[in-house]
Amino acid sequence: MKPDPKTTRKPRAPVWARWCIVFGSILVIAVGGSVVAARALIDSAAGAVNHKDLLGTLRAGAARTHASIAGAKNILLVGVDTRPDNPAMVSRSDSIILLHIAADHREGYLVSLPRDSYVTIPAYDNGRVAYPGGKNKINAAYAFGSRGLTGSAAQSHGFELLALTVKRLTGITPDAGAIVDFAGFEQVVRVLGQVCMDVDEDTTSIHLGHTASGKSAVPYKTHPDGSIAYQVPGVTPNFYAKGNHCFTPAEALDFARQRDLLADHDYDYGRQRHQQQLLKAILKQAEHEGLDSPAKLPGLIEAFGKAMTVDDGGVSLADWAFAMRGVNVDDLVTIRTNDGKFDSRSVPGVGSVEILNATSMKLLDAVRADEVPAFLRAHPGWAAGG
Repeated sequence: MKPDPKTTRKPRAPVWARWCIVFGSILVIAVGGSVVAARALIDSAAGAVNHKDLLGTLRAGAARTHASIAGAKNILLVGVDTRPDNPAMVSRSDSIILLHIAADHREGYLVSLPRDSYVTIPAYDNGRVAYPGGKNKINAAYAFGSRGLTGSAAQSHGFELLALTVKRLTGITPDAGAIVDFAGFEQVVRVLGQVCMDVDEDTTSIHLGHTASGKSAVPYKTHPDGSIAYQVPGVTPNFYAKGNHCFTPAEALDFARQRDLLADHDYDYGRQRHQQQLLKAILKQAEHEGLDSPAKLPGLIEAFGKAMTVDDGGVSLADWAFAMRGVNVDDLVTIRTNDGKFDSRSVPGVGSVEILNATSMKLLDAVRADEVPAFLRAHPGWAAGG
């Protein structure tokens, strides 16, 4: 007889790790463990995070300090990749994920929305530059919302327009949201020293390489839109071979950025999968080393906190963590739209875009209705391996 999953659940992750799941993006999709952290540790971690109003008008008129945590919840998680070498570049969202927590708070699902999804972005005025609305890639919403702004204002308005775009696409109003800066995880790995994981396919970097003399150099020339122009003569790109690999801090961030030369040519789906795998490895290593190392733990909490900007939707992060204590992170399910297949077409003035098919829209309907298990029974192959 098959064991009942509700009576044979795996050991619980630490509460601080569950909190990171709720607001730390896919970085913690599978942290195991049985140590229950003290409330003071959660409060310390929560205090390290940047708190901002990201949802804006989506929360207008709501009594944020009295928000309820009962029932199904949807949290919008947005990964951005800021580039210190080009701070003037308008950020686009590299990863867009809906974290759906079922009404019983025992099941969680991560639904990735491909950044090239061709969607309708609503009209929006950030007070500096107005956007008239129109069809474009979904990741352009963050850029259109933040145009003409810098710093905190750019983050808030970029996220708000993206959230409005997701609501228009899915009918879902996010209950909370978070921005995760992947560049911030370089510091997390720096605290750990390195991070080791199994690389599932040969991966060639277009960003990091070296000359024959060993000097660091960029191996590929790229266009302003990020597409590859040619390989730079005399520069050998970093190569991460399939199998176990221990990444330095710079290599870890570089690996998470790659999508153009993946061996299986699955573009964003491959990068999403690699980000999940890498950040899972980071969190597992942080759990094992951090909780047992009084010297490392404060630095890890600070590094994780600096990598995140959170809108808690009116519920404290500690309350989110304890309310979600029934969600076992090892059981979180990652779901791919379009069954993980890149359905592209070219749109004049926009470029290559991805079209979400009818089944993907049924998936989003299931998320809105809190009926994801029924969808997965009908489409079991859509659950992605992490």
